[in-house]
Order: sequence, then structure tokens, then C-alpha cells
Amino acid sequence: MTPSATAPPVPGRSGGPVPGARKRVRGRPRRRTAATAAALLLCAAPFASASPGTADGRPPAHRAAPLYVSDYADNTVLRLPPGGGDPVTVAASGLTRPTGLALDASGDLYIADTGNNRVVRVPGDGGPQVTVDTTGLSRPIGLALTANGDLYIADSFNDRVVKVPADGGGQVTVPTTTTGLLHPNGLALDGAGNLFVADFVNDRVVEVPADGGPQTTVPTTGLSQPTGLAFDRRGNLFVSDSGNDRVVEVPAGGGPQRTAPATGLDSPYGLAFDRSGALYVADFDNDRVVEVPVRGGLRPLPVAGLRTPAGLAVPPERDAYGSRPTER
Repeated sequence: MTPSATAPPVPGRSGGPVPGARKRVRGRPRRRTAATAAALLLCAAPFASASPGTADGRPPAHRAAPLYVSDYADNTVLRLPPGGGDPVTVAASGLTRPTGLALDASGDLYIADTGNNRVVRVPGDGGPQVTVDTTGLSRPIGLALTANGDLYIADSFNDRVVKVPADGGGQVTVPTTTTGLLHPNGLALDGAGNLFVADFVNDRVVEVPADGGPQTTVPTTGLSQPTGLAFDRRGNLFVSDSGNDRVVEVPAGGGPQRTAPATGLDSPYGLAFDRSGALYVADFDNDRVVEVPVRGGLRPLPVAGLRTPAGLAVPPERDAYGSRPTER
């Protein structure tokens, strides 16, 4: 399939930025339209009851850091202040179908401007927006940053992942040595610097070792159109299994795959963990972001007017959630 030069249409209620992908809804398959959010988008434990909110209906304010959300259909990125409060629109200009997000230690925000085939950086100090120096991107989606500032980009319609080194050495294609990627989507790095890629069309997640060793497939069961990836602070990998409307957890120690306690999802996309360890899920086709607190429950965040949220990001901290601690 040859992507058009313009951004694909919004998927409507079709389920995420995934061209031509199929999923089941109420027992019947539905066809996703060619959207860009995933270019990618091609073409369990018992659930605890929800915790109560505050008197005005908002969830208890405990988030210690802001949460950033890309609103795919509205061409904006929102910043949700720590502790609650009204969202703020990030001063990013000219976005078309933004998806993946990443934040560096200085507060600079990187945005996959999927419909414009570029990645932009919005400086944390309020400086002017910058377009990251890349070549030939086609529907970039997932982003990941190393501690030293190297940027990885899921170049979805080119079926590859590229790296933009912090030292200015120029874009390079990340080598893979097994079956080829097809519309890679979400990206994540573990504490050892190994890169994980949601291989959307191939219904799998692959690991590219930091030491240059051969690519391997992460052992999972029954994935369908994986999108977002994130590590918790114990090193467990979480995967948005969008075709199955769920999030799965792959334990760091190699135990059996589990389903995260998040009910009612429809084409989940981006994932992020806050500093308390709570999981956030961009519930794409439900037009909302939900929080799964450490102690259980499910809380939709009180953000009015979201339309197909795709990417999520929180500022990094010293003990990043992608790290694998020596003590468990």
C-alpha cells in the first residue's frame, strides 16, 4: 500500500490510527479506516471496584507530575496539570494528527506530527518550536528517548525504526535481523537500553538489544494490533492490545502474561505511568484517558472534549519506570 502525501482521514469510530486493520466489535468484525495515528494502523486478575472521586466528581488529586495527551482528531496536545485542574493546550503549531509523545529531562516535549511526516520539539523553557532533523519519514508514530537524548522514531509506513542521535550524527535506521516490521507503532526502552517495538501488523512485540544482538520476539499470547508500550518501575512491560480492547502485562521475570485491570476499553493506544505507579491508558475510541491506580479501580480523567486521544507522556524522573531495579 502506498500512503498518500496528505494525512489520512480521522478514523471516526473505527478504532485508532490504523489503516486497513480489522477488529471485532460486538461479535462482528469492523474495518478500520486509513487513519494515521498508527500508521501503525495499517493500510487476569479480578477487577477492583472504582475508587470514589471528590465532591465535584473529579478523582482524588495525587498526580505529582503533569500528564501530556495528544488529541489525534483535534490536532492538539494537552497538558494535564499535576493534582488536577483544567488542561492547558501545548503551544505547538501546525500539527496534523499527532500521536506519539516523549519528554526529556529538561522538559522538552517531542511530538510525532504524523500527518505532516515529521517530529517536532517544543522546548520546556518556552522557546520556539523546532522540527527534528529527519529524512524521508512516512507516518511517524511511536517515540522513545534515551537518557542521553537519542531519539527513536517508529517510521510506520516505511516499516522501520530510525534513530536520531543526540550528538547530531544524523539519522540512522535501527538494524533488525529477523522477520521485517510491518507498520511499527509504539516504542519503549527498558533500563538496559533495549528497544521494544509494537509490530502492529505482525501482532507481536519485538526487542532490539542495546548491544546490537539479534532482534527477538517478546513471548506473548494472542496479541492483535499492538500499539502503545510502557514499562512500570519493576520492569514489567505493558502492551496496548488494541485489537482485543485490553492492556496486557508481560512480567519482567518471565511469568505468565496477565491482563491489566482496565475494563471497557475500545482500541487502547498510548500508555504511561506516573510517579505513583498508576497506569494511564489513551482509550482511543472512547474519547477518554483512564487511570488504573496501583491499589485498583478505574478512573476516567475529567477532561472534556477529547477526541481520539493517542499518545501519553509524563516527565522522566531519576528512577525511571523503565529501569529494572536490583531488588524486586
